Amino acid sequence: MDQQPPGGQDPTPPVDGPVSCYRHPGRETAIRCTRCERPICPDCMVSASVGFQCPDCVRQGAGTGHHPAAARPRTLAGGSVAADPRLITKILLGINLAVFVAGLANSALVDDLALLGRANFYYGGPPEGVAEGQWYRLVTSMFLHQEVWHIGFNMLGLWWLGGPLEAVLGRVRYLALYLLSGLAGSALTYWLAAENQPSLGASGAIFGLLGATVVLMRRLNYGMRPVFMLLALNLVITFNPWGGIAWQAHVGGLVAGALIGIGMVHAPRERRNLVQLGTCAVVLAVVILIVAARTASLT
Repeated sequence: MDQQPPGGQDPTPPVDGPVSCYRHPGRETAIRCTRCERPICPDCMVSASVGFQCPDCVRQGAGTGHHPAAARPRTLAGGSVAADPRLITKILLGINLAVFVAGLANSALVDDLALLGRANFYYGGPPEGVAEGQWYRLVTSMFLHQEVWHIGFNMLGLWWLGGPLEAVLGRVRYLALYLLSGLAGSALTYWLAAENQPSLGASGAIFGLLGATVVLMRRLNYGMRPVFMLLALNLVITFNPWGGIAWQAHVGGLVAGALIGIGMVHAPRERRNLVQLGTCAVVLAVVILIVAARTASLT
């Protein structure tokens, strides 16, 4: 017996092309539920044995015993569907804001946590920096900001780009994307910037989210013009003639984010975890190699 769509809906597939998600009016999408054919956005996609299903069909399948794969909701990238799809984004926002406030209260914290290759901050004191074994600076600099406009732009980018990505990737995969993109930005800055030039900011991680967003929108067959315009604008700002921006962090994060995004959303279902883990491992290995090579050249 043929399976009828829930709610007495017309089983005839609607016309092709982007339409609005049935649960989120105004969000265009080209993806439809494989059971009821209703349009669904990334926040509503649940990975099933074939294609993606809407939350209503998942609940119906779980309640009737049909479609056992759909009874275990998964995101597009294979992550668990969470009640709060922005939890990690909110936590990252909170950490960045807390470190910013701490830096305002104690200016020495900026010198202690900023990314630095090798330099003497204090006359007669020992040299400091990543080359001197302060590896933590590669991570702590990702959460450090000095100017209000700097943290403002970065946190807006984190909220706008991070929320949808977290919903699609799931929490663990999204956090891996954020941290590895930030590390890649730090590594490229450490490699190419002057050894005594401090650097800080979440821009590497944010550009990683941007790179992954480009990959995701292409995967979902969304119109690419808006995201390409956003990317072009950010690259113009990155390479502006007035300087003052660590372009290395932007480029490193963007490339890493795009590569991880490809591994996350294009991995074949039967080897998804292996491909995703392997992609992250390769990016991390390249980061370690760059850091080790640069350290050897400075010591």
